[in-house]
Amino acid sequence: MKTPILIVLGLLALTATAPATGIKSFKVTPEWEQKIQQIAPRIAPVKPKAERKVLVFSLTTGYKHWCIPHTSAMVKILGEKSGAYTTILSNNIEQFLPLNISQYDAIVLNNNCPDRKNRDVFLDALVNKVDKYGAKYKDLSLEERNAFALKLYNSLTTYIANGGGLIVLHGGITNFNNSGEFSEIVGGSFNFHPKQQQVTLNIVDETHALTKPFGGEPFVHIDEPYLFNGAYTKLNFRPLLEIDVAKLHPDKRAKDIAEIPRYVSWIKRHEQGRVFFCSPSHNAQSFEQPVLLEFILGGIQYTLGDLDCPDAPPAHQH
Repeated sequence: MKTPILIVLGLLALTATAPATGIKSFKVTPEWEQKIQQIAPRIAPVKPKAERKVLVFSLTTGYKHWCIPHTSAMVKILGEKSGAYTTILSNNIEQFLPLNISQYDAIVLNNNCPDRKNRDVFLDALVNKVDKYGAKYKDLSLEERNAFALKLYNSLTTYIANGGGLIVLHGGITNFNNSGEFSEIVGGSFNFHPKQQQVTLNIVDETHALTKPFGGEPFVHIDEPYLFNGAYTKLNFRPLLEIDVAKLHPDKRAKDIAEIPRYVSWIKRHEQGRVFFCSPSHNAQSFEQPVLLEFILGGIQYTLGDLDCPDAPPAHQH
């Protein structure tokens, strides 16, 4: 009788961990969009100070997150339903030319994972993977294409410094990962993540305007628990959500995980611009929780300059 008991216990253990490893991808459907439409906030956290226009840029030249189209749809629905902003969806790198980018009040980097060689989507489209992503530029010399990639990057950083908003969602933080400058702008660089699992996110400040949707309760979902390096070690941002590291599965690569706070969402200033980073989520199922939608909408409105809230790093953080 011992063997069946052991088998049953083993099956129970597998069942308990199945959601963390077996969450399924699915394509965007009208039915799913309607579900998000129904649970999205009807009223924005604050009234827009002006008509707002947001670009959702979703080109990826490396690892392709299955939730990219869902994330685009979610951001668009949030703006449309609440009236907070209008949305343009694009994979066109020329949106970042100075004349084009100037029409937007904020830019969303939607899971733009680049190739690991340079960690730069612009450079991939124009040089490293030009055959696949930038065939129209092949007649340019290599020098011209390298210069064009740099021009687009500089246009983006100048746009933010001059007051443009930047929203970085999940894998978007892997873009320009080798740039110390961009790490400073965003607040950190992607390092690695332990395996996908149930992640508990604690609210850093329950009284903050952006975290009020959670009502002081932890946000629990299935996700990749992102860990960061680069400028992250300076903790030069206002943290919003923090991983409860005690509830993560052990990972040999993350032996020092408890040595510093492990935040996965924050806001910060960069010169005249405002930045919102939100790691949730690798999975579109997370967007089916209304509190996350309300949180993301608030973060977007912060970058647009409509929602004013404390964004300086707390003194104790340093």
